[in-house]
Amino acid sequence: MINLPDYWMQRPPMELDGLERSAFDELFARARSSGAERPIDYNLPYPKWQFLCYLADRHAIVLHGTGDADIRVFEPRKSMDLNEFGNRMAVYAAGDGLWAMYFAIIDRKRFPMTLTNACVRLADAEGNISEPRYVFSISRTALRHQPWRAGVVYLLPAETFEVQPPLPFGEYQVLVPQYASLVQVTPIARLEITPEDFPFLGSIRGHDDERLAQYAHAMQTGGPWPDSGE
Repeated sequence: MINLPDYWMQRPPMELDGLERSAFDELFARARSSGAERPIDYNLPYPKWQFLCYLADRHAIVLHGTGDADIRVFEPRKSMDLNEFGNRMAVYAAGDGLWAMYFAIIDRKRFPMTLTNACVRLADAEGNISEPRYVFSISRTALRHQPWRAGVVYLLPAETFEVQPPLPFGEYQVLVPQYASLVQVTPIARLEITPEDFPFLGSIRGHDDERLAQYAHAMQTGGPWPDSGE
């Protein structure tokens, strides 16, 4: 697989044994039967990010991170994204637990900011698919305030969602686990998280708002991070 610049972070090790997988499956079954009115009673000794990543990888659900703990139904909304897929009237969700957690813990209400972020896997011509790689960045002016909050990750049924089409990247394809539903979606369950549950909290970068196009270009082409030469 191609080597990406260092600012593309790898998912932390997640080698689950049968006991852990069974515990996650049982908790998900209980959460599904209980519904989303109350948060999941998470009493497992395993990190919450592993639970969310496992569900997104193994079950027909997608995830939406937010600071709003009272959403009963997700309605399509217009998004301001740089690509056509993400710039429609839709309900958006992530097919990756860590990506959803990032949106849950960033406090954009109290601290004005822009976001630059991505989650990708690379697929080669033989069908080999890499582990997820991530970039998480917010406005440098906001980062100095450590603008974190407790948040919520909603578990949504995947039936009405479509995934973003693969993007070409040399001899590879870039698989982006961004999902969109053009119709409203009722959540299955919700999990409360804190900033400390997010393993990349200390690795969230800062960027200059006036140079967003440069950061986007670097991420799309595999170039160095504009501020550091990485």
